[in-house]
Amino acid sequence: MDLKKIKDYICWLHYQYLLVTCCYVLEPWERSIFNTILITVVAMVVYTAYVFIPIHVFLAFDFFSQVFGCQTENTL
Repeated sequence: MDLKKIKDYICWLHYQYLLVTCCYVLEPWERSIFNTILITVVAMVVYTAYVFIPIHVFLAFDFFSQVFGCQTENTL
């Protein structure tokens, strides 16, 4: 791949990010605070999804397997 095309594409993505979030009107110190908060929130959402979604999927699978009669454990 051409390095110039990759660089142009990354610059275009950054420009789109600035337009969508309206960060282009912020001062540099405001932009850094905004980006820090945004990265923190995204990291917390990813961590929460990583920890809790497998538990909920397992519990839902266990519930529906009991509802439809497929027992996973021996009841003796």
